[in-house]
Amino acid sequence: MDVNKITETIIGCAIEVHRALGPGLLESAYEECLFFELQKSGLFIERQQPVLVVYKEIKLECGYRIDLLVEKTVVVELKTVDVFNPIHEAQILTYMKFANKPIGLLINFNVVLLKDGIKRYKR
Repeated sequence: MDVNKITETIIGCAIEVHRALGPGLLESAYEECLFFELQKSGLFIERQQPVLVVYKEIKLECGYRIDLLVEKTVVVELKTVDVFNPIHEAQILTYMKFANKPIGLLINFNVVLLKDGIKRYKR
């Protein structure tokens, strides 16, 4: 499936969840609901995928996890924060790098309009 179609579907599902729930819940609630919507859409989703940190020739299992990995291509990192900070961008870019994935979506559900809480990244 085309990566643009995948991200379009993810964003549509996230908007559906946000319309139903609004802002103010824990990240885990949005993750569960988005997972449900994405499954209904027919996409292949993996939750809480471990991210190995590679330093020189050693691989570290440090407990980092991708919230959702969609179609083995798109890293989806969910937040419920007042505003995105540079550390949020650094986090998703690092996950994309170590997981060797080309596209990432950073989604903040703690906003009035979800379109204001979505950022797309490309490696």
